[in-house]
Amino acid sequence: MAQWEKLRQLDNLYLKQVDELYDKDAFPMDVRSPTHFSQLISLLENLDIQHSRFVQEGESFLLQHNIRRFKQNFQQYQENPYTLANIILWFLRKEKSILQNAELAEQVQLLQVQQDPMETDSQRNLERRMAELKNKVQGMDHTVKCLEEQQDEFDFKFQTHNMEGTTNEEHKTQQLKMLQTLLNRLDTSRKSMLSGIGALLDMAEELLCVLVREELVHWQRRQQKACIGAPDNTCLDQLEKWFTTEAECLFQVRKFLKKLEELMGKVSYERDPVKSQKPALLKRVDSLLTSLLKSAFVVETQPSMPQGKGPLVLRTNVQFSVKTRFLVKFPELNHAMKVNVSINRYRLFNVLGTKTKALNMAESMSGGMVADFRHLTLKEQKHGGGGKSMHDLSLSVTEELHLIHFDTEFVLHDMTVSLETSSLPVVIISNSSQQQSAWASVLWFNMLCTESRNLIFFANSPVATWPQLREMLSWQFLSSTKRGLDTKQLEMIAFKLFGLQQNYDACTVSWSKFNKENVPKTHFTFWVWFDGILVMVKAHLENLWRDGSIMGFVSKGKEKALLKKKKRGTFLIRFSESIKDGGITFSWVDYSPTGEPDIRTVQPFTKVDLAQIPFHEIIRNFQILEAGNVPENPLLFLYPDTPKQEAFGKYYSEKSGVDSPYFKYIKTKLIVVSKDKLWSSSSLGLKSEDPMFQGLLLSPDPGPMLSGDISPEELQEFLNNPSVFDLGDIHSDDDAFSEAALPSFFSTAPQPCE
Repeated sequence: MAQWEKLRQLDNLYLKQVDELYDKDAFPMDVRSPTHFSQLISLLENLDIQHSRFVQEGESFLLQHNIRRFKQNFQQYQENPYTLANIILWFLRKEKSILQNAELAEQVQLLQVQQDPMETDSQRNLERRMAELKNKVQGMDHTVKCLEEQQDEFDFKFQTHNMEGTTNEEHKTQQLKMLQTLLNRLDTSRKSMLSGIGALLDMAEELLCVLVREELVHWQRRQQKACIGAPDNTCLDQLEKWFTTEAECLFQVRKFLKKLEELMGKVSYERDPVKSQKPALLKRVDSLLTSLLKSAFVVETQPSMPQGKGPLVLRTNVQFSVKTRFLVKFPELNHAMKVNVSINRYRLFNVLGTKTKALNMAESMSGGMVADFRHLTLKEQKHGGGGKSMHDLSLSVTEELHLIHFDTEFVLHDMTVSLETSSLPVVIISNSSQQQSAWASVLWFNMLCTESRNLIFFANSPVATWPQLREMLSWQFLSSTKRGLDTKQLEMIAFKLFGLQQNYDACTVSWSKFNKENVPKTHFTFWVWFDGILVMVKAHLENLWRDGSIMGFVSKGKEKALLKKKKRGTFLIRFSESIKDGGITFSWVDYSPTGEPDIRTVQPFTKVDLAQIPFHEIIRNFQILEAGNVPENPLLFLYPDTPKQEAFGKYYSEKSGVDSPYFKYIKTKLIVVSKDKLWSSSSLGLKSEDPMFQGLLLSPDPGPMLSGDISPEELQEFLNNPSVFDLGDIHSDDDAFSEAALPSFFSTAPQPCE
């Protein structure tokens, strides 16, 4: 019996399996729980005792009837009790199997490595109320069974009274009084049940409002923010659980009302409350179910290309994927609901690929009802009205917003509901050069707009407050490199956008200032500058950025204020403000003989430079020529005071100098020569016949030759076999060559040219 007690404590999922196990008359559940039934005779005696007790205590007629039926079924085993023993053994083994499955599921749950997201107070309250609704519905199920028993008892006695046809008026009067009493009880029970159903629907409606207007809306907003880099949780499992529970409860209430209609067909009377109240209640439950089902069809994973900057930017003739999900998880609907894909007609596109898929549980890690479209493409139609919208909004292609639509049909328990949903607005491009601007549109829309069907958003785009913008900008770094922007870095960006302010929170940025108007004294927009840095960091500097070695966003004025108080050789790394596609530089502090701080900055390195030599190797091998042409690396401490080896040592290659694989790859000596004076051949280790001995230097931006008298023949020879490659002059004003550049060169101690 210990096994039976364990079974009774299982969750409803497994109790349902036990219920299905005992669904037949071979061995009813009602006699599974007595403490003694080891022998058939004892079992039959107990059934007799139980029946007598029910009769004496006035228990319901239906219970008496069931016990009689159970005894008749068991009497067939009197001559062969072993058959009954085998049946009991079979049921015990099935019980044990259900119990083992439940225990295994519990163990798997305990082994889950992914922690559940933190629940809010409102979610805990919703969970509690959802459980309360489920318990009330289960209680109502018992009420329906009791009502059916009452009606069976009344119907049985009423039919018996009619068949007896007694002529004894006193006996007849007593029977009629008894029947009237039973009918009054039945009427009271029906009214009570209808009132209970009404209360259940009140509760279900309140929960539906919380689900659809709060929890689902919050999830949709979290998904919007996650699309643009926010670390928000977008898991649908909890919502699916709530939606499914509510749908199960509403369908159960619908079943109760159908049962009442069935009972009314057998027994009805004047002023029957079922006849007057049931239609309105059924209409109400169908309305709640329709609203729930329509809201339960969502886009779980927004449209995205495999190689895109992010979701919601689609390129014509390039495959994209998108996933829909139905949050009402009914196993009987698996593979039964077909989802179709289409696109709005803002511009004329054809959707190509498999445009119809069935919602099924096999394509989801959690077993949700999903339709995963993995190989869709868009092809633009070139004919008709130029493919433009009916509104002449003069929007650029990357400001045009489109919706991917999905529709399906829910059919279950004589109820049919058409369902549809759509993606967040997507931007459709035809060339990869439009990708950066398209992603800017996606960022701006999802940062500011919660109305997903506002396709003319950019016709009159609202401004962004600085708190909104700084959060979004930080997400870009966080999602790409796992490290967002800190307060000081964001202050530098705010200074760049708004100038010096006491409080930036009240400042706003327009769409034009973000992505259309050039930053003053440059030929590119703020977004192009910011995104260029992000791309550079992701491609070449991710590890250094993630471990905090790169200060990054710091102005030249702030840089000097930070370094001038530090010891000689302290340096910091920051992003260039004047290079379109991203540039990075470093500055260090030196001191004059009089003790005055001297801040020196090297010309920024671009993605082209970093593709040839990792930035940590540049830091490692950077040198300048001090007095007497002695090479020295001036970079000693990463700001504020971390020794260079400690900060960058883990990234260094085992080989350095001419043995470095980076230097062998580019086949050159990395040397920078000042235009003011020549280096001596002895200090550089060069041979007198070397063209480099003539002192020629070409900078990355060639311009005029910096020094040396050289013949045209020697110049041609040098160009055919370059032995010098300049990676940048040293200067004190970032992003501009100084007229008094210091002698400097890269790599370790100079070696003879090959």
